[in-house]
Amino acid sequence: MNDATIKEGRYLYCAVSIPNEEPDFSVTGIDDEPTELLAVDDVGLVVHECNDLYDTDEVDLLRKWLLQHQQVVDAVGERFGTPLPFRFDTIIQGNDDRVREWVREQVDALSHHLDMLSGFWEYHVDATIEEHELEDGLEAKDEQLREITTRMDESEAGGGTNFLLKKQYNQRLTVLKRRRCDERARALCDRLTDIVYEVHDRDISQQSIDLTDSEDDKDDQMTTQLARLTLLAHEDREEEIGDILDDVAAEPGVTVRFTGPWPPYTFAPAIGDERVSEDATN
Repeated sequence: MNDATIKEGRYLYCAVSIPNEEPDFSVTGIDDEPTELLAVDDVGLVVHECNDLYDTDEVDLLRKWLLQHQQVVDAVGERFGTPLPFRFDTIIQGNDDRVREWVREQVDALSHHLDMLSGFWEYHVDATIEEHELEDGLEAKDEQLREITTRMDESEAGGGTNFLLKKQYNQRLTVLKRRRCDERARALCDRLTDIVYEVHDRDISQQSIDLTDSEDDKDDQMTTQLARLTLLAHEDREEEIGDILDDVAAEPGVTVRFTGPWPPYTFAPAIGDERVSEDATN
């Protein structure tokens, strides 16, 4: 953790729609901090008291904090429905009254986005395909590959010309495999687009958290990433999404992992300007 401290602050986990009366809700948060729900009308924020930023170079500690953050947001979602999650290490400087003041300032935006996301969740799709399935039948369909093969058969085995021809063959094969992979990925996206609200290519830098990922879960060298997607979909569509992915997984050489529902981290808007940065004053 860096040297920046906050005289008094509240760490924000998420906003959520709540009944008019303030419900009794508390779960254990980051570093075993007790959380509380602060309500303004029908909008509540789940927070805990803090006076430091959660900043570290230790990967295991950061992963622990991320997991604890997500566990709180998950618990809120189970109790109240789709939450509006805040990014990890979002902090408001001030006490509970300042948080309530901020909610009043942002209540229209918070209510709007909570209404828009009600019943919608984030899902992650990772699909891979075995290399030999991508290569299957390509030479028979591609004249350029066949010409290179013929020239290799005619050239001196092990010679310089043969080496260059093999290089050309592999380069052409890579282009064709990438094209075939892209076509299949687009076909999957097209099918999903018909039943989900949004489909995004998932970048590992995105704020969405999939803590089922692990270092032991890397793709084998003999497989290629077919699709890595983030979906925003209504909970009523989850079974239909699963049916489409079952069809894809039934294709030769294809493996699909479907995770969720997650709170809509990728699709949550930035609201207000209260986030504390690393240059917070002591």
